[in-house]
Parts: sequence; C-alpha cells; structure tokens
Amino acid sequence: MTDQAILDHIKSTVEADDIVLFMKGSPVFPQCGFSSLATKILDIIGVEFASVNVLEDMAVREGIKVYSEWPTIPQLYVKGEFIGGSDIMREMYESGELKTLLQEKGVLS
Repeated sequence: MTDQAILDHIKSTVEADDIVLFMKGSPVFPQCGFSSLATKILDIIGVEFASVNVLEDMAVREGIKVYSEWPTIPQLYVKGEFIGGSDIMREMYESGELKTLLQEKGVLS
C-alpha cells in the first residue's frame, strides 16, 4: 500500500464506527499497559468501541501516527475526531470530561 492508501484506509476506519481505539493488542488481550488502561476506561464508562490492533500491520502502526500527528499509541477517536492517548483519556475520565464528551457526541446516553 502507498502512504496515501494507508492514510485513506485509516480515515475510513476512523469514520466507520462512533468510537475507535487504535491500540497494541485487543480489548480482551491488551499488549501494553497504556492500551490496557484505555480499554478499561472505555469499559468502565460502558461504551461499545471498535479496536484496531496496530501490532498486526506495521503500515497502520506508523500511519496512524502521521494521520493524527500524535507519536504514541493507543489513540482514541470519537465520531472521527482524534481525542488523545491513554494519559489524556485518564485525565478526561477523572475530571468527567470524557463522559460528557461521549454524551455530547451522542454515543453515550
């Protein structure tokens, strides 16, 4: 795949579901502590989300960093908008901002 094809693939993935988490591993078996934290936060809030295991495709693993202009994984997207990584998710969860955002975006009642 070309670089543009990878970015197009990532864009369509991000837009295909309301909540998408690019992570290392899967929600059932996260492969790093940061990805584990991100999935736990979403599970505690009680939202369904799609996940992409970046360890399965190095082009996606590197491409997502270019797409978001964010150097680390995991990366959370809500309604196509990049929200942040696990540290930002944790801060937003602890302040209640993440739950509010999800409600405002219509993905959490």
